[in-house]
Amino acid sequence: MNIPFNKVYITGNEEKYMLEALYSGKQCGNHGFCTKVIDLMKAKHGFNEVFLVPSGTAALEMGAVLANIAPGDEVILPSYTFSSTVNAVVLFGAIPVFCESEPETMNIDASKIEALITPRTKMILPIDYAGVSCEIDLIMEIANRHNLIVMQDCAQSYGTYFKGKAAGSQAHLATFSFHETKNFSAGEGGALVVNVPEWEERAHFIQEKGTDRRLVLNGVKNKYSWVDKGSSYLLSDILAAMLLAQLEQEDKLKSIRSNITKAYFDLFAPYEKKGFLSYFKIKDYIDINHHAFWVIFDTVENQQFFMAKLRDYKVSAYIGYLALHSAPKGLEYGYKESDLPITQDLTDRIVRMPFYTELGEQGLEYCMESMKKVLDEMYS
Repeated sequence: MNIPFNKVYITGNEEKYMLEALYSGKQCGNHGFCTKVIDLMKAKHGFNEVFLVPSGTAALEMGAVLANIAPGDEVILPSYTFSSTVNAVVLFGAIPVFCESEPETMNIDASKIEALITPRTKMILPIDYAGVSCEIDLIMEIANRHNLIVMQDCAQSYGTYFKGKAAGSQAHLATFSFHETKNFSAGEGGALVVNVPEWEERAHFIQEKGTDRRLVLNGVKNKYSWVDKGSSYLLSDILAAMLLAQLEQEDKLKSIRSNITKAYFDLFAPYEKKGFLSYFKIKDYIDINHHAFWVIFDTVENQQFFMAKLRDYKVSAYIGYLALHSAPKGLEYGYKESDLPITQDLTDRIVRMPFYTELGEQGLEYCMESMKKVLDEMYS
């Protein structure tokens, strides 16, 4: 049996909806299926306004434009994140200020943010790693005290709840990814959530290439003009049709994926008790979307042994992100590996387990048995 790291789950209505979009004659952005997806997201999770975009990366970039990120601005973010998070702000000349991660979640350590704030700080940009929400209420408190913008990178946390509120509903801006590696896929796709009502109109202009075309579509004007910075931040209606089929089954997919989370906890708990490894901790006020499962091994050698041995069983595990502060581009900003010792150490020893919806229905027992054989060989 082959257990890939990820596999797209087909819910059943994708082909039907995509063909409807194809033959509708309206295949570009912000047509019928885009509207249905936006309405569903807002109704189910309480977002203020949603903009469907071509990717999570595009959502971050559009958010940076909306936040007026400019050369010399400082943006505080974790070093442990994907390159898209930091690229979204350095593209516009901002300076990344990397913060340590907390070992229990690999999210930004909110207790260390305030010490990094300077007169040039413009934004805090936390992520929700593996679908576990960052401490967004504390981050918003810090931001409000210092008049900063918060853009929450929720690429992995669609459907997660923090203290009863949907991930992405509390920050000024939030971004989601609907890449094929996520719980819900459009192949490529994303969303920018704008929770500040006063920013909505400008966000529409930015999404439509810096024009006020929306006013023409709404009958307010008879022709549109170039009014702002912008780009083509629009998701095709065909991809929105695929996404709608996925999001309509959110609760079902979440339930199936919860079985995978439970299986991993059951597998790794005995080894954690013996001090061989650790894994993420979920606070009781966070309801996760079951996006991923990760483990920190006791040594780099055991991390590498585990992944190599799993390949013999055709089970694919993967390292996490490589720390940005010690990456070649991070070094250009003057960082050294030793600047964030906690993040660097955890990055060197982390492994992400295979996790996809179909695994909850087929192959889970084989996956767990294979991993147990490797763990027993390592720690016998």
